[in-house]
Amino acid sequence: MAAYLCPPAVIHGEHAVETSQIVAEVRDRHPHAPWAPRVDGIAQSTGIGSRGWMLPLETAVAPGSGGGLGAVGAAPVQEALARDGFAQQDVDRVIAALEAIPAPQTVQERTAPAWEAVQAYGERAARGALQIAGLDAADVDCLITSHSTTPALPGLDLALSNRLGLRGDAMLLPATQWACVAGTRSLALAADLVAADPDRVVLVVISEALSTTYQPADDTLESLIVRLLFADTAVAAVVTGRQKRESVLRLDAAWHHTLPGTQDLHRLETRADGAHFVMDRRGPRAVQETVTAMWEWLRLRYQDDPGSWHPDVLLAHPGGTRVLEYMEQTMPDTWPAGLLKYSRDSYTSGNRGGAAVFDILRRAHDAGQKPGDHAVLYAAAPGLTATALAGEWL
Repeated sequence: MAAYLCPPAVIHGEHAVETSQIVAEVRDRHPHAPWAPRVDGIAQSTGIGSRGWMLPLETAVAPGSGGGLGAVGAAPVQEALARDGFAQQDVDRVIAALEAIPAPQTVQERTAPAWEAVQAYGERAARGALQIAGLDAADVDCLITSHSTTPALPGLDLALSNRLGLRGDAMLLPATQWACVAGTRSLALAADLVAADPDRVVLVVISEALSTTYQPADDTLESLIVRLLFADTAVAAVVTGRQKRESVLRLDAAWHHTLPGTQDLHRLETRADGAHFVMDRRGPRAVQETVTAMWEWLRLRYQDDPGSWHPDVLLAHPGGTRVLEYMEQTMPDTWPAGLLKYSRDSYTSGNRGGAAVFDILRRAHDAGQKPGDHAVLYAAAPGLTATALAGEWL
């Protein structure tokens, strides 16, 4: 399966959103929520002090352009009040009061600016990855893209094809619903593509504006956690079938695993006021099942060398720190400590969804890895589905 990966380009959201800002916003908006007395402790437990968004917090919490009358409009209300005997002066006063009520943003108001940002950030990441790899847009034979929080048709693949000026015969492979597994699964697909044609150059771009799931009106505990966790990031990397001077990691094998009947545990729902990420408390336990299955895949893969083989770095995005703790607890005792260091470092500035594994990989690369070090990349996503890769630093 040998495929060669160049260092990824990582573009973080440029608007710093402090956890204290989010806490203040939700406390002011939902003072009587059941979780309100515990909001400080909940926020602290995430371990996230600040995260980068593509758009400022003020954009997410701003009211919509329409008033409280919404799609109904003033005319039907005027007619109804007049039929009930209200004087025109009273009717005008009621209409004015209703129009002054702030309405939530519509799907279009939330998604349109985020989609523009996703394209712009994706382009920056793509150009950065090509520069790192010493290539031009004309060298790209295939483009794989993912952006699950800003649905659009045409999608990021065609947007970037035009923005970058890709060749007309370049293969475009959009994967808008991969979500958190986009990092590992896109690399697995890229490896298959270059295995079929070693001269092929594959560009992977993942651009996620997860902040679009910040829904001010929601007063559930799950919504509070979503507010606190997510960050916006665009990442990109080049995968080739032949080793380049710029290559830093060889991908040797891929593994996929899907748990049946778990599609309702974590999901993205589109409602009148935009996208809502719905979390289920059973989710972490299901993710843990995929971790156990991955350990078994690695055990079988290295069964001829169980005593001396171990990953030197584990680049994992399981969706939360609880599963990272589970991964550490279930590792063989002979494995060294600190394998998840870069995963934990990444989480301190937010959950990046599909872009997370590339961010974690970049951190490991910048810290320096020895040629021959073994790496395992892992991610799990709503579905519940997971993909892992085994590789070696060059």
